[in-house]
Amino acid sequence: MNRRKRIILRTCIFFLLCLAASPAKSQWIGEPEIEAKLQKGIDYIYNISFDSARAQFKQVVKLKPDHPAGYFFLATVEWWNILIDINNTSRDDRFYSMLDRVVDVCDKRLDKDEHDVSALFFKGGALGFQGRLHGNREDWVKAANAGRQALPIVREAYKLAPENNDILLGIGIYNYYADIVPDKYPFVKPFMVFFPKGDKKKGIEQLRKASEKATYANVEATYFLLQLLQNYEGRYEEALALALKLHNRYPRNPVFDKYVGRCYIAMNQTANAEQTFNDILQKVKNHQAGYADLIEREAHYYLGFNDFNNANYEEALRHLYRCDELSRTLEKDEQTGFMVLANLRIGMVYDMQMKRQLAIDQYNKVLKMDDFQNAHEQAQRYLKIPFGKS
Repeated sequence: MNRRKRIILRTCIFFLLCLAASPAKSQWIGEPEIEAKLQKGIDYIYNISFDSARAQFKQVVKLKPDHPAGYFFLATVEWWNILIDINNTSRDDRFYSMLDRVVDVCDKRLDKDEHDVSALFFKGGALGFQGRLHGNREDWVKAANAGRQALPIVREAYKLAPENNDILLGIGIYNYYADIVPDKYPFVKPFMVFFPKGDKKKGIEQLRKASEKATYANVEATYFLLQLLQNYEGRYEEALALALKLHNRYPRNPVFDKYVGRCYIAMNQTANAEQTFNDILQKVKNHQAGYADLIEREAHYYLGFNDFNNANYEEALRHLYRCDELSRTLEKDEQTGFMVLANLRIGMVYDMQMKRQLAIDQYNKVLKMDDFQNAHEQAQRYLKIPFGKS
C-alpha cells in the first residue's frame, strides 16, 4: 500500500474511532475524593509524569475495583508512553492487555444494567484505543473492526447523556472529520454512506465548547481544536493561542511544545520558532522525559528550514543532515516528509553555495524517495535549472 493510501486509511479509521475516545462527566464515579485523584492523575499524564499518574489511578482501582475509570486511565498512561515514542512497539502487548481488562470490567456492569453510561463510555473508549493503535501499526482489519464495535456503543451513551459538555469532544471530532474527509479524499466517499453525515462548522463549535466547559475532556478538546485550526483550517493565530495555553499548563509535554514551534513557523515568527526548537533540543540533550529522537528530528528540520531562509547555509546543512540521519534511524521502510524535504533543501543549499554536483546528487537522491509536497517536481526542475537561477 502506498503512502497516500495509508494516510487516507488512517484518517478514515481515525474519525471512525473518534467517538470512542471521549470519557464524559456523567460516567465518572461521583465521589469528590476519588474524582480529585482522577483529575490529578490526568494532569500528571499530560505533564509526562507517568509514575505519579499511575500512583493516582492505582488508588482509584483499589477504592473502586468494580468501576472502569481507574483501569482505563492506567491504560491511558501506557498510551501516552507509546504516543511520545510511536515507533517503539515494546509496550503494545501490555497496552492491549490493559484495555481488555477495561472491557471485562465494563461488560460485568453491562450484564447488570445495559444502560450503564459509565460502562458504555469506557468500553467504547477501550475499543477506540485498540483501534487507534492497530491503525498506527497498519493492521487495518483489526483497526476497522474495533471502530465498528466502538461507534454504536458510544453513540448509545450519547443518547443517554446528550447534555454533557465532555461528550462534545467525540461528537465534535466526528462531525468535523466526517465532513472534510470525503472532500479531501474522494476515495472514501463510497464508505461514508454507512455513517452519519458530518458538519465541519458544528464540529468546530462543539470542540470549542468542550475546550471551554468540559470537566475532564477540556485538554483533549483543546488539543484536537488546535490540530484542526493548524493543519486544516490555516487559522494559525487561533492555533498558536491554544498551543501556548496547553504548553503553559503542561510545560513538560513534548507534543504541546512542538505545536507551539509549528505555529510560529506557519506565522513566520522566525525568532520565536528558533527559540522554541532550540529549547526543545536542549531538553533532548538533558534527556527530559518524552524528548527523544522523534522530536529532535523535527526540531532540526525546522531550524534548518529557518537557517536556509536566512541564508545561514552552513548551519542549515548541520541541522538538515542531522534530520536526515535521525530519519534513517527512525524510518527504515519508508521515507517521511522530514527526510524527503530535508534532502531537497540540502540540494538547494548546495546550489546556493555553487556546489552544483553535490546539489545534483541530492536531487537525484530525492527522486528515489517517496514523493512529498511535490518534492519530485521540484527536484526535477532544479536538475534542469539550479535553484536560485530560475
